[in-house]
Amino acid sequence: MENGSLNHGVPDAASTTISIKGILGLLMETIDESDTRKLISLGIGDPTAYSCFHTPKVAECAAVDSLQSEKFNGYAPTVGLPQTRRAIAEYLSRDLPYNLTSDDVFITSGCTQAIDVALTMLARPGANILLPRPGFPIYELCAAFRHIEVRHFDLLPEKGWEVDLDAIDALTDQNTVAMVIINPGNPCGNVYSYQHLEKIAETAKKLRILVIADEVYGHLAFGGNPFVPMGVFGSIVPILTLGSLSKRWIVPGWRLGWFVTSDPSGMFRKPKIIERFKKYFDILGGPATFIQAAVPQILEQTEEVFFKKTNYLLRQTSELCCAIIKEIPCITCPHRPEGSMAVMVKLNLSLLEDISDDIDFCFKLAKEESVIILPGTAVGLKNWLRITFAVDPSSLEEALKRVQSFYQRHAKSKTVIDNI
Repeated sequence: MENGSLNHGVPDAASTTISIKGILGLLMETIDESDTRKLISLGIGDPTAYSCFHTPKVAECAAVDSLQSEKFNGYAPTVGLPQTRRAIAEYLSRDLPYNLTSDDVFITSGCTQAIDVALTMLARPGANILLPRPGFPIYELCAAFRHIEVRHFDLLPEKGWEVDLDAIDALTDQNTVAMVIINPGNPCGNVYSYQHLEKIAETAKKLRILVIADEVYGHLAFGGNPFVPMGVFGSIVPILTLGSLSKRWIVPGWRLGWFVTSDPSGMFRKPKIIERFKKYFDILGGPATFIQAAVPQILEQTEEVFFKKTNYLLRQTSELCCAIIKEIPCITCPHRPEGSMAVMVKLNLSLLEDISDDIDFCFKLAKEESVIILPGTAVGLKNWLRITFAVDPSSLEEALKRVQSFYQRHAKSKTVIDNI
């Protein structure tokens, strides 16, 4: 059951991967409808489900103003509105040693479409791509549709989920087109240091491959390492930066993302490459025009205090999550989250009776406790779990207390454990 493949009632389709939403949908079907307790999902990073996370008023007002202006009810250019592209270029350039231009920015329907664009642009016969394990299964799904071979490199929990750079060489050949770096990390909650990102860039340069920098959780960092965009190292190796408004502005349903060529040396500005980008965007449907038009106001007027409040709350809930996990013997957290909205925890099956693996654990937990957690198999790590902590503290505490009760119900007796 590698790469997020599940056989728990899921047909073996053309791709071997099922999306996180697909898995969570199956878990939802398992819920016992006679359970009068509130269903609590720690499975998906959608903070809008909880009242403690708020979209900033400036974003809501900007969208309303844009819609009521009646100027943005028609089609936008397929690559995005010029003012939107320019605003995103300026926003991202704040953290870079060079300036992006609007020509470097293409507007997408969320980061998911940006992922599809990146893999489509790199696809060719025999191509392979390096993906992190654990990682985000949409990459496997897109690669399967584009006939790109997937090769996984491990993230090391004992080193804060850093990339196992020593193993990268053996994975690459003349057909390797890129490696994907997700920072801040989903599903691990890690935030890479400047030094580690620089090593990644140098490794990619040596191997003559691109870096796809998935920064959908950009700036959601609340630990020791500040967020450093991979584009900082664009002069070392060409970077494709993928991002969105979704997480930082708490608007995942707005589907406003971007695909950006962070490449001061100009490799992506060659006429043939630009033309290929534009032709592909001609067949895509971007975000709603009025949402695109709201972006400049959103980026310029959102106050820093809003971001600080979000990060403070995420730090609080991550600390609460780790504290309660310590009280549940069958799961351990090897590295405290420092960013994003999720954490990976190791499942110790030797302490449990009648639980065969992480998938079995999650389905039985859903049925017995009305709590949904994502099995690690879905993100490439069997017998791990991904827990989302972008949840109001009371719901998070209640959910994890139910996990604790579930453990107590399924725990092996002490005599059995002593003999293992």
